[in-house]
Amino acid sequence: MAIRIFTIFVCLKLCMSQNFTALFIFGDSLVDVGNNNYIRTLAKANYKPIGVDFGKPTGRFTNGRTVGDIIGNSLFYDTFFFSVKGQSLGFQNPPPPYMAPTTVGPMILRGVNYASGSSGILKESGANYIGKIAMDTQVENFAKTRLQIISSIGVHAAIKLFKNALFTVTTGSNDFINNYYQPHLPKRVSSPKVFTGRMVSTLKRQLTKLYHMGARKIMVANVPPIGCCPYFRDHNLRVGNKCVGSHNLLVKQYNDQLKRMLIELKTTLKGSNFVYADVYHIAEDVINNYRSYGFEIVDRACCHTPGRHGGLVPCIPHTSICPDRSKYMFWDWFHVTEAANTIIAKRVMDGDLNDVWPINLRAFSNM
Repeated sequence: MAIRIFTIFVCLKLCMSQNFTALFIFGDSLVDVGNNNYIRTLAKANYKPIGVDFGKPTGRFTNGRTVGDIIGNSLFYDTFFFSVKGQSLGFQNPPPPYMAPTTVGPMILRGVNYASGSSGILKESGANYIGKIAMDTQVENFAKTRLQIISSIGVHAAIKLFKNALFTVTTGSNDFINNYYQPHLPKRVSSPKVFTGRMVSTLKRQLTKLYHMGARKIMVANVPPIGCCPYFRDHNLRVGNKCVGSHNLLVKQYNDQLKRMLIELKTTLKGSNFVYADVYHIAEDVINNYRSYGFEIVDRACCHTPGRHGGLVPCIPHTSICPDRSKYMFWDWFHVTEAANTIIAKRVMDGDLNDVWPINLRAFSNM
């Protein structure tokens, strides 16, 4: 009884805030905070030197914090502290991984992270890593959390919490990296247009399902310029120091379709609000003007693995790393450093229409 009263109290305090009531994160390794630690997969990030600037390896695929961590800390939990029997329960930390056995009880009221490294929009994407939690399964996992929250605080309070929560979706990269551009994997489609169309229609169905479970404020990040990552640079050395233009062009075609789909959903799903985070534009701007952002290296990985750009293998145990991660954009063959994540997060939170459309997260939180 005491726990139920406490959880209702927490919900009421959060719901009265001008900020979002909770943060539910869906996506891939760009925002995974440890879900893959609990599944059978080759996509792991729970070993050194990964997490060197986080203090320890946690399952985050970078040297420090993810974009989700930074957004969570900036927009949510720095003002909410409660005490039960002398024990401080601070909401200063970002949402925990869904798969962690400790992600139970009152903590799920502040949000949960469902993201999984190597996952994509399409179920088969990432199959080369054996295991992952695909986007469809992540949505199903939220359905389970939803029932737990309803059981904890009641239907009316839960509906209010979901209505004012922020749902972020960061997925799609692996549909290209670990599906379309994997020559040894069987292709279910041959046309780039058909492939990107299938991605968009599948994500549309997934977002609609979240809406019908109560989500009303949803931010969807587009796919960054994957042709600029060390992996594709090393596998396409003919382009020299340039990004792989053909890969980026296909991503841009998908991103355009994605934005149109979100506009359509906004008009068809009553009361819904969708924000389109143009991570592609932000990352491209950083790469083209890297010195103005304090970077010195934007074409090589900080984790020194084989390849001209460090993009032939992932960051493996006992690998040497660059001494100053703040000078590198890329941490490993696919993932950026905390320094780059910080720039992306800040521009999504406070940027103009070139970065985030039709409204940035700071303004979105006050709607």
